[in-house]
Amino acid sequence: MHAPSLVPRCAAISLVLLAALAASPAQAHRREPDAGGVQDAQGRYGVVFPAASAEPNPALTPGALNPRVTQTDIASTICVPGFTRGIRPPERYTERLKREGIRAYGYSDRRLRDYEEDHLISLELGGSPDSPRNLWPEPHHVIGGWGSYAKDRLENRLHRLVCDGRIPLARAQYGISHDWIGAYRRYVGPDPLARRTHRYGD
Repeated sequence: MHAPSLVPRCAAISLVLLAALAASPAQAHRREPDAGGVQDAQGRYGVVFPAASAEPNPALTPGALNPRVTQTDIASTICVPGFTRGIRPPERYTERLKREGIRAYGYSDRRLRDYEEDHLISLELGGSPDSPRNLWPEPHHVIGGWGSYAKDRLENRLHRLVCDGRIPLARAQYGISHDWIGAYRRYVGPDPLARRTHRYGD
């Protein structure tokens, strides 16, 4: 009796190994769609953060004001088109703060593109341009839609209300720095829109 050939068995084992390698975590840099990811316009996948990540840690990011902006001078500061462009800090500064903030907040996702280094009190509402107390790595995508794009809409809405004289500057600053989701529900709507909108300035 002849012993069974080993060739078919080896071929089968090779196919199994190849399939396992194809599913290996070594391909993790090509993030596949899953329940915890969202796809951007370039086809890249980003992390969706838990709801608790929507608001900054007040011990790390309590907010800070720009002393140049007060209620009496809004007509010559934040309500002037282009005002925020002249005071925005350089990207090299905010990117360094973003890296430091990601570590300080304990985020495991270290990809910079998943965050906006955001001013808690936006520049258009008289927030400090460069104080680390007013800047934090805000996730773009948070469960429920409460990420950076929703906060952008609130900033734009509050800016219009302040410059139209419908609410005082201090009320807008307090609302966005203490509970921006609550402020969104009060001034914009109960739920965040699913799309990104134009911004006046953060």
